[in-house]
Amino acid sequence: MVTIPEEAQADALRALAEAKRQRDEVVAHHDAIVRAAAIEADRSGVSRTRIKELAGVSSRTLYTWLTEAGASIRPKRKGGG
Repeated sequence: MVTIPEEAQADALRALAEAKRQRDEVVAHHDAIVRAAAIEADRSGVSRTRIKELAGVSSRTLYTWLTEAGASIRPKRKGGG
């Protein structure tokens, strides 16, 4: 039997692509868990700063989650100067 390096490389690439797909699926699942917990924390009155810290997300991400969940968000102030 002849071993063709390109076939081995193609197999390795397919395995890598599948591993990444599985990782992305797990990460998306865990992100959904964190998002739900963050929204619930906001609804229970937890400081949004504290939610950001514990969730490990940016202000933009948190406020996107909260807006999509129907939370009341005050408009962002324009920069002074």
